[in-house]
Amino acid sequence: MNYSQTLEFLFSSMPVFEREGATAYKPGLERITAFCRHLGNPQRNFFTVHVAGTNGKGSVSHIMAAVLQQAGYRTGLFTSPHLRDFRERIRVDGEMIPKQKVVNFVDKHREKMTELGLSFFEMTAALAFDYFAQSEVEVAVIETGLGGRLDATNVILPIESVITNIGLEHTALLGNTLQEIAAEKAGIIKKSIPVVLGEANNAYNDVFERVAAANKTQVTYAEREFSCEKQELRGDKQHFRIIRRRDGHVLDFDLDLLGEYQRHNILTALAALDLLHEQTPLTISRRAFVDGAASAAQTTSLLGRWQTLGEHPHVICDTGHNAHGLAYVTHQMNGSHAGGRLYCVMGFSNDKNLDAIFGLLPRDAHYLFTQAATHRACLTEDLAARGAAAGLDCETVATVTEAVARARALAAPEDTIFIGGSTFVVAEVI
Repeated sequence: MNYSQTLEFLFSSMPVFEREGATAYKPGLERITAFCRHLGNPQRNFFTVHVAGTNGKGSVSHIMAAVLQQAGYRTGLFTSPHLRDFRERIRVDGEMIPKQKVVNFVDKHREKMTELGLSFFEMTAALAFDYFAQSEVEVAVIETGLGGRLDATNVILPIESVITNIGLEHTALLGNTLQEIAAEKAGIIKKSIPVVLGEANNAYNDVFERVAAANKTQVTYAEREFSCEKQELRGDKQHFRIIRRRDGHVLDFDLDLLGEYQRHNILTALAALDLLHEQTPLTISRRAFVDGAASAAQTTSLLGRWQTLGEHPHVICDTGHNAHGLAYVTHQMNGSHAGGRLYCVMGFSNDKNLDAIFGLLPRDAHYLFTQAATHRACLTEDLAARGAAAGLDCETVATVTEAVARARALAAPEDTIFIGGSTFVVAEVI
């Protein structure tokens, strides 16, 4: 098979959550454990950092990978979903896995994957582990796909576990309360392995405390270790001043990821990296952190995080796609269009809590509801009905491309166009 045929096999013959939703979710570690054993357990050949959470885990993973690479380590990065190219999910030192490596892996192990009935995500995780081992990676940052306890990535034994935050998402699969979802995410905590919690919340802190105690470890709360004293935009980067609480140490640095919500992610990443330096065999200097953060998006090719796509009008996209994440995004949307009008091109997946999301959206914007080219997309007429009921000024446009063109036609040079609501919508624009 060539590369195109290989991808066609993977996407057509194996359950893909991004495409099919909950029906593609195959919880349990039996299949991935058996397949990794078939591969020779490549995930044991390098250090790993395991990252879970409702929102922010992608940004945190990319920041950490960039800093670890800057610190001199050959660094693997496994994330999902991808926006443009399947190979975005698997990187070594910022470079995507070669197409031929994907082809060779599937050719060699196709029969076994079919025999075990692997999901698309299980296969992809195993491919990443195998490629990292072949590439002599020293440390890999591994992002969970969904949940934690039963996620395919949970076959690793990390040197650190990181949980960004907990919000109500995928409730049909993970639980209907913050505590139930936290319990699933806490499943990545391992015996005697340090764990960092990015955003504390009295609604779920005790869940992590109990699981950590049962595993003879303790929770490090990022916001108790570091505080953000300054966050400001300087050109195409954000500048931060962070204080380390235990000794008053001041760290000034830039981050090439925009979005006010990155303040939470940078504190999580910094606390996790500090703990790696203090309690694991890895050494991460101040200079490595400063240089790595300044070029994190560039180094890892991270896209879709409050990303500017054009000026006059100002066009921004963001992959925030649930109520918890969009709460941060809409806060910044409210302040992004001083002196002009805000136009929002938005579509959503059909499993989202639209009532919660629509309650957050700015009331002074004009909405162009659309749907991405996936059967998981919520129908535009349903979005329009919900939007009208919520008091939003809205219209419907059949496709994402047409919706963006319509927004550009409506917007004046001083206006702002926001594109988001769904990773699929952002992917089509990028």
